[in-house]
Amino acid sequence: MHSATSSRLRLALSCLIAFHILIVIVSNFLVQLPITLFGLHTTWGAFSFPFIFLATDLTVRLLGKQAARRVIARVMLPALVVSYVLSVLFQEAVFRGVEALTELNLFVLRISVASFLAYVVGQLLDIQVFDRMRKLPQWWIAPTAAMIVGNLIDTFVFFSVAFWRSTNEFMAANWIEIAAVDYVIKVAISIMLFVPLYGLVLNSILRVLAGRRAATA
Repeated sequence: MHSATSSRLRLALSCLIAFHILIVIVSNFLVQLPITLFGLHTTWGAFSFPFIFLATDLTVRLLGKQAARRVIARVMLPALVVSYVLSVLFQEAVFRGVEALTELNLFVLRISVASFLAYVVGQLLDIQVFDRMRKLPQWWIAPTAAMIVGNLIDTFVFFSVAFWRSTNEFMAANWIEIAAVDYVIKVAISIMLFVPLYGLVLNSILRVLAGRRAATA
């Protein structure tokens, strides 16, 4: 029984690590694609990154903050390397060819390093806030507070490191506005979509686990 439980834990952690890496890669690509919403500048990355906070909060709730920290520790470097490579190959949604990898792309490297720093700081803060509040009777307070705080730090660390005095004139001139709009969008999406989704997924997982325990009792 203990062996089966350990095997399921390893599988769950492996799936979470793969999911985190995927979202970091996708977000690093999408953040290079600016859009305008209601006359304000933002990027497509605002719509993808909240998935990571959903996964992290579920991990803390079900497996504890140590397991969530292990996920982050194992995601950091692979996500940095893979996101750099793919972002160089497909910079600004245009395939640059494999030969693009032979030259150091400082613009993409800054984005990758910024993503690395923002991911680590934002996720560790998210874990800390969520862990302190997850025992409250209102289940929605912990994920909401963690997403609000974690997204705030993540967003402004990322945009300041990636685009302050950037070689991309548009991003260098507009990164504060883009970061602010990006943050508002992330929080709005998180509260309207990801917090309810968190509740649905959590309840579904708990029902499955309860069913398995009853079956083995």
